[in-house]
Amino acid sequence: MRHFGHIAPEVRKRLFYREPCEFTADSPARVLSAALGATLYSPATRPRLADDVLKQGAHGVVSMVLCLEDSISDAEVVAGEENLVRQLTDLAGRPGADLPLLFVRVREPEQIGDLVRRLGPAVAVLSGFVLPKFTAERGLPFLEALTAAESASGRRLFAMPVLESPELLYRESRVETLEGIFRAVDKYRDRVLALRLGVTDFCSSYGLRRGPDMTAYDIQVVASVISDVVNMLGRADGTGFTVTGPVWEYFRVQERMFKPQLRQSPFLEVEATALRQKLIEHAMDGLLREISLDRANGLLGKTCIHPSHVLPVHALSVVSHEEFSDAQDILRPERDGGGVLRSAYTNKMNEVKPHRAWAERTLLRAEAFGVANEDIGFVELLAAGLA
Repeated sequence: MRHFGHIAPEVRKRLFYREPCEFTADSPARVLSAALGATLYSPATRPRLADDVLKQGAHGVVSMVLCLEDSISDAEVVAGEENLVRQLTDLAGRPGADLPLLFVRVREPEQIGDLVRRLGPAVAVLSGFVLPKFTAERGLPFLEALTAAESASGRRLFAMPVLESPELLYRESRVETLEGIFRAVDKYRDRVLALRLGVTDFCSSYGLRRGPDMTAYDIQVVASVISDVVNMLGRADGTGFTVTGPVWEYFRVQERMFKPQLRQSPFLEVEATALRQKLIEHAMDGLLREISLDRANGLLGKTCIHPSHVLPVHALSVVSHEEFSDAQDILRPERDGGGVLRSAYTNKMNEVKPHRAWAERTLLRAEAFGVANEDIGFVELLAAGLA
């Protein structure tokens, strides 16, 4: 699989200075954590789940979570597990199918071993599990269960803990909770692919819900948690983890609400009426601003609950030609001693030592999402994906 792999090769050649790399479920963890992109959630109870997975993969989705937790009711869990085993077994029986990375969001640690046992050889289509409401006390049993299931099945399985508990939100317990989470995930570092933020649960603790014209960063009590999670768990000194962006709840915002923002948005200076209509249908200004703020705040990838969110996340994850040029200049071997240089675009200062970590992360993102040609921006990438 590869990002933008659903686009014709001749179109990719026009869009990309360097195309996104190909990867598989067996690729190194550093590649997979950077390549997760828009992780699309789907209830595990869907009756045609296997077909849905294949359909989304064909439309550019590279990671999915099949959910047995909050997206289904308590009464549906047993049926959801049965359906999940049946649908994953169906997928395993389709040789040559190009599947996204598949993860299962469970409720309890015991479900991990039970599902792996029931899947048998079909566990080969699974990349891991999403662990809800993760804290040190609650999370360690999940990680222990995952390690045991991996050993029993012989299949590499990754964990993606979700940081969404009230203890993490409340100021008086936040630092202690984050320290405990770090100790837990550091112990199982090789198995932790990414940390996911559960912003909906954070808002719930205060009876809040952001509107479609607002981002998570506009809700200060939520923004402060994101800041502290990145501060303590997302450092670029080798101790940090990939932290993914929060879910965006809205889709198909009414045109009368969206159209004024569309004219004002710096991202969407589009003249073609047909493309404008597609942008109105498939994207929204609040989502685009939040994706940009995610990246500015050190997050990579995003939780998504609707297919229309996937392409905007991926299009805004592509490295611009200017970013790539700066990153390459900073990381040239002859720059190892440090120093300051003018960018090739002659519009900024590149200071080698302070900007090195940014450059390394930028080249990793370039590997996963590609580098756009010099005259290609977000609109062109989005339009090509919607065509």
